[in-house]
Amino acid sequence: MNAWMLFVLAVLATWRVSHLLASEDGPADIIFRLRRRLGDGWAGSLMDCFNCLSLWIAAPAAFLLATDTLTWGLSWLALSGAACLLERLGGKPVVPVTLERDPHRMEGDSDVLR
Repeated sequence: MNAWMLFVLAVLATWRVSHLLASEDGPADIIFRLRRRLGDGWAGSLMDCFNCLSLWIAAPAAFLLATDTLTWGLSWLALSGAACLLERLGGKPVVPVTLERDPHRMEGDSDVLR
């Protein structure tokens, strides 16, 4: 199998497993029950973060692409980055809304808290 095909497959696999763990309940609610069991601790928080999960999932997948330590490190970050891009592409579209002007706000007031 050529290197590009292997990379694309590794990206898709990284995205799929990360998405399953972060955003789905899984077959027979297995992932949901695992997420609930992990609670609010470190591991439970990890299960809620797609970007975090993609780093952990991409690490072993990078071994398929790597021939040395430098290639593994670059592959690891590239797989996670590509999975994150796929997740953003598949996200909900941004819909602009018109905000109403606050009648108590003076012209030139900053939004920064003082």
